[in-house]
Amino acid sequence: MQKTTYRLSMIVTVASLFLFNVSAFAAETDDRIESTAQQSYVFRTYLKGDDIKVQSKDGAATLTGTVSDESHKSLAEETVANLPGVTSVDNQLVEKGDAPAAPSDAWLMAKVKTTFLFHRNLSATDTEVIVENGIVTLRGEATSAAQRDLATEYAKDVEGVKDVNNEMTVATAAKETVTEKMGQKVDTIVDAIDDASVTALVKTSLAYHRSTSALNTTVKTKDGVVTLGGKAKNAAEKDLATKLVNDVHGVKSVINNMTIEEAKTKKRAAIEGC
Repeated sequence: MQKTTYRLSMIVTVASLFLFNVSAFAAETDDRIESTAQQSYVFRTYLKGDDIKVQSKDGAATLTGTVSDESHKSLAEETVANLPGVTSVDNQLVEKGDAPAAPSDAWLMAKVKTTFLFHRNLSATDTEVIVENGIVTLRGEATSAAQRDLATEYAKDVEGVKDVNNEMTVATAAKETVTEKMGQKVDTIVDAIDDASVTALVKTSLAYHRSTSALNTTVKTKDGVVTLGGKAKNAAEKDLATKLVNDVHGVKSVINNMTIEEAKTKKRAAIEGC
């Protein structure tokens, strides 16, 4: 009888220690999720003016507070969703004030500005964006003709934009040299961007571009190297996704493993025709 009682007490003790360790590990993971989110590049850079609280319970994260616009709400969710240990995200963030109706001029202006923010080869702060009746006018100074053309290309690819008038001036050769040096410093800094932030920026960027918004794309980042999966309709769509992702802040290189539906269809037709 004594042996049985002793065994039972030992089982209870071991079980209690196991449950305690599991609970302690879960609590540690939740604390890490909450702190890592706030320390991420996205939260420190793009969302620093927002009031966002991150709470995690057994890996299930809840976001509460206020953000300045819709893009910040989705960017916060994407960042937290890609943190290690997160199993789900309940996004309860609320936008400050009334959000502009889609596709109003104010809504388009916010979309274009946000698109510029995500790409390293554009200067969102030095570019003025004006929208009237769906037509975007860009003003400011570009570091080169290539950057000016890229601004036009990206603005045109925002859903709802009818046309783009690019009135940006191109910097002189002397200014270009200074800007290039500054750009090199920025590239050094962005090398340290965390993978969760890179993944969030890539996903949001692809969603904001009209040419890639409908792509069924998966995004994974490891040490700044982004791997794309999913499907593209043709080789042009696949190449475009690679180009856009390569230009996102923090991306060191892109491995595009997307399959091409057009190729599959041709192969299937060839097999059926035999």
